Amino acid sequence: MLFIRSLTFNLLFMLHTVLFSLLVIVSRPFGFAATWFWARTWSGLTFTLLRLICGIRLEIEGREHCPDESCVVMAKHQSAAETIAMPILVPPYVWILKRELLYIPLFGWALAVISAIAIRRGNPREAIKQVIQQGTRFLKNHRWVVVFPEGTRSTPGKPGDYQPGGIVLAQKAESGILPMAHNAGICWPKRGFIKKPGIIRVRFLPYISAEEVKATRRNDLLKRLEQEIEAATAELGG
Repeated sequence: MLFIRSLTFNLLFMLHTVLFSLLVIVSRPFGFAATWFWARTWSGLTFTLLRLICGIRLEIEGREHCPDESCVVMAKHQSAAETIAMPILVPPYVWILKRELLYIPLFGWALAVISAIAIRRGNPREAIKQVIQQGTRFLKNHRWVVVFPEGTRSTPGKPGDYQPGGIVLAQKAESGILPMAHNAGICWPKRGFIKKPGIIRVRFLPYISAEEVKATRRNDLLKRLEQEIEAATAELGG
């Protein structure tokens, strides 16, 4: 039964992702608000399908920690689920992602239309320069920036190697940081075809103001963020 449910969801997910990618692309002449509407609708519909077909519900904790101003979100990375959920979790934002994703027909083109900071992983020095320049511009224009400090998806219970890129951006842009933990890898494992029934819990942790980010040493802040995100992830079962 799990296989049939997962197969049904995956097929519908691919179909509606193609449809909404097209809607994002063709709505570009009508402005960012129109493209973002379709991105949020895609995200919401995906989680409706997950609930109805796979028995997976989404619960969100800590919304009171979300600031009014744009900031850098530093999020745990276990699954595709948290990336899909992001448009309904935070205000309009940009991802930091590998450039190759923009070459995916339709979906990658839709990402380019919405805007993303697309880096080349082979040149770390140029990548961080790009993140700072473009990320600062987006933050000043009231767009949030989402960073997965582990870089790639980790297995539940086994944290990845946290990198300081998001902190560097926040300090250079004089922005705050919003940490985010979740347990999405339990229900939607990385590279996992089978979707397991359960509750994906997303928890926003206390906001770190721009002043505190600026006043804290980079390595100390990275260590603190890793400890807080991993502790919360473990509490959530991830």
